[in-house]
Amino acid sequence: MIKGLRTAIYPSPDLAAAKNFYRQLLGVDPYFDQPFYVGFEVGGFEIGLLPDATASADGTRAYWGVADIEQEHARIVALGARPCDAIQDVGDGIKVASVLDPNGNRLSLIYNPHFDPAKVR
Repeated sequence: MIKGLRTAIYPSPDLAAAKNFYRQLLGVDPYFDQPFYVGFEVGGFEIGLLPDATASADGTRAYWGVADIEQEHARIVALGARPCDAIQDVGDGIKVASVLDPNGNRLSLIYNPHFDPAKVR
C-alpha cells in the first residue's frame, strides 16, 4: 500500500551549487551529506540530491506545500531559481507553480487549502 510522499530526488550534477541552493531554500543543513547523495528533511519529508544523474525540467514532479504561493515563488526566484510554470489557480482555491533549480530541475509548489496534515502517515 502506498503511504504517501516520503522523498523527492533531484538530479544534481553540480552538487555544491544544489546543496547551497536547497540549504538557502529550506533554511537547514542537510541531515545526510555524502558525495553520492545529500538529503534534506523538510516537514517530515525529504528532498534528495543525486550527483550522478541528468537534470531536467521533465524529471521529478513532486509538489511541495506552501502557505503563500506568491510570496514563496518570489523568494525562490530571488535565491536563483528560474521561473518555469507561472502561478496558476487550478480551481477550488488550489494554486500551483514551478521553478527550475540551479541544475535545471523542476521544483513545483502547491497551495492547497483542502490539504489536511492530520491525514499524513
